[in-house]
This record gives sequence, C-alpha cells and structure tokens, in this order.
Amino acid sequence: MSSNLMKYKGYYGSIEASEEDNCLFGKLEYIRPLVNYEGETVAELRQAFEEAVNDYLADCEKRGEEPEKPCKGSFNVRVGQQRHLRMAMYVGKGRPAKSINDLVVKAIDHELERLEA
Repeated sequence: MSSNLMKYKGYYGSIEASEEDNCLFGKLEYIRPLVNYEGETVAELRQAFEEAVNDYLADCEKRGEEPEKPCKGSFNVRVGQQRHLRMAMYVGKGRPAKSINDLVVKAIDHELERLEA
C-alpha cells in the first residue's frame, strides 16, 4: 500500500502537494463520489481528511443512501467468448480451481505475489 494514503473508517485518502498554492490536498480514493480536502500542514490535512469522511457518511445517511465502500470486492472483466469458454472447460475437468471465480482469484493472487517479490 502506498505511503501517500491515509486510512480512516475503512476509507483511503490521497496526499498531494501544490507548490503553486503552498498547500496539501487530497481526495477519497477507490469510490466514485468526488470528496476532497486540503490543509497547510500534515496535521491539518489529516484532520480535513477525517472530517471529509465523516461528512460523506453523514450526507449519505441524511439522503438515506448506502455510502460506497472502497473496492467492494467484485468487478467485471471482459475476457472474450473463447477465453471464457476455455476457463469454463478447464474448471469443469476437476482442476484445482473449483469455479471460474476461483481460477481468477488464484491467478490474481499469483500475479500479485510475483509483482510484490
């Protein structure tokens, strides 16, 4: 995980600097709504980030909406018909992967371990 991220209540916020404006700023990452914040010091930025998260959650509650969670745990991948068929045939032959989802998760874990080594 990048050291340019702060975490609070399960939300992640970026840390950026503007030389032109002589300030620090950021936004909540991994959610669609744009929620940003700024401060002049790291302590002010941290406080503004936490206030932004709290405000976002309060606004969602006021509107009766479920707040978005960062990376909810599912996403769609277009693999093409032939690749999809090959995966289905592979898992249908009693392979170590029990399902297409299991196959994809194992492949992602393998690649992430390789990249992080």
